[in-house]
Amino acid sequence: MFKAYAFLSLAIVAEVIATLALSRSHNLTRALPTAITVVGYIICFACLSVTMRDLPTGIVYAIWSGCGIVLISMIAWIWFGQGLDTPALCGIGLILAGVVVINAFSKVGGH
Repeated sequence: MFKAYAFLSLAIVAEVIATLALSRSHNLTRALPTAITVVGYIICFACLSVTMRDLPTGIVYAIWSGCGIVLISMIAWIWFGQGLDTPALCGIGLILAGVVVINAFSKVGGH
């Protein structure tokens, strides 16, 4: 089970890096950000495929997308000064709470 969550963590990190690079690629016209985007998404989906051998698809996708949303939003807020208002912060908090509930209480995830 540790292996599945390790690969899921790698998938999340790779997706966040790829998405940050995508935002800097200027419609895929800048070579380095575009290359980082492509490589990042390849790593991400390869890691997700390994994760899905041991965990249900729905659980994997919920954790992956939820953590990705939270991390991208926080990085964009802190590094790029992209503001988040109170409703956005509340929504992100609910997403994070959902990920915690899945990991802490769901028996479907193999706990």
